[in-house]
Amino acid sequence: MYENVTYEDILKRMLSRVSADLDKREGSILYDALAPAAMEMQMMYTELYAVLNELFADTAGREYLVRRAAERGLTPKASTYAVLKGEFDVDIPIGSRFSLETLNYVAVERIARGQYKMQCETIGTAGNMLFGTLIPIEYIRGLTKAELTELLIPGEDEEETERFRRRYFDSLNSQAFGGNIADYREKVNGISGVGGVKVYPAWNGGGTVKLVIIGSDYGVPSDELIRAVKDTIDPEVDAGKGYGLAPIGHVVTVEGAAQEQISISATIVYQTDYNFERCKEDIFKAIDTYLHELNMTWQDDSQTIVRVSRIEGRLLDIEGIMDAYDTTINGKSGNYALLSSSIAVRGDVSG
Repeated sequence: MYENVTYEDILKRMLSRVSADLDKREGSILYDALAPAAMEMQMMYTELYAVLNELFADTAGREYLVRRAAERGLTPKASTYAVLKGEFDVDIPIGSRFSLETLNYVAVERIARGQYKMQCETIGTAGNMLFGTLIPIEYIRGLTKAELTELLIPGEDEEETERFRRRYFDSLNSQAFGGNIADYREKVNGISGVGGVKVYPAWNGGGTVKLVIIGSDYGVPSDELIRAVKDTIDPEVDAGKGYGLAPIGHVVTVEGAAQEQISISATIVYQTDYNFERCKEDIFKAIDTYLHELNMTWQDDSQTIVRVSRIEGRLLDIEGIMDAYDTTINGKSGNYALLSSSIAVRGDVSG
């Protein structure tokens, strides 16, 4: 609105209001008196333009978006610690600390003999990545085997600004109240480790609700995360009695999204000195990135569509590939629709 108001325009307008009988040339007393004021006013307009941007949620920066959302009781999801399964050949004390490469882990809960929940001491998604042999930081008698084997609850970074902005507008467009779909989505997405949920009301008769979730890494959730969501929303031992976040009378079933493999075959024309083996890792990375992006929007899509045009476009962006055509997905030409409760993972790729 004010981004085109310049110092020159302001000074010109000011000088135009001065009688033509007076000297208004650059260097004159009038010019030198008005020029600093024009500069200050131009700076004021610049600040005013910034204020207008921060005033509205669709253009506000993170600081003022958070303040606007706080008026509706919304705050960005905080970063959380990853919880993984550790397997040992002896029982270890709770609080035992181990290291793996650059990260440290602490035993927080016993699952079974020789199995423990290990919480990464580094907050955020960094703890989701590493698996393998653990090294005890302090001596544990009789311990000869220590491994991280499975991600139980993914760690999360602090909610990104644009994702938080979308959640703010979602709160305006659909009111969460008394166990409606918006209410379940809000409550389930607030649970650490959950990256998305689809709600199926009355799926098995009145009063039944099915929740299908994915992890915050946009992959298939662990059994531990599914149990955590179930216990939070509607504990199994007192199902439907309102001891969780679900309203009284709602019997809630929680399931994890299923994986659906996406096998891709394409005719690829390579540049000189390039072939499938040389480009394979880049091809796999491009397809994995595309499928991950689809899984990120899984919650909001009634059905995930894997599109041939998007795959071919990603392939053409790879160095060494000149053309890609005749692409098939799972043996069929054309786009491929996943089941509504499935997420996409890469299967076989040939080209």
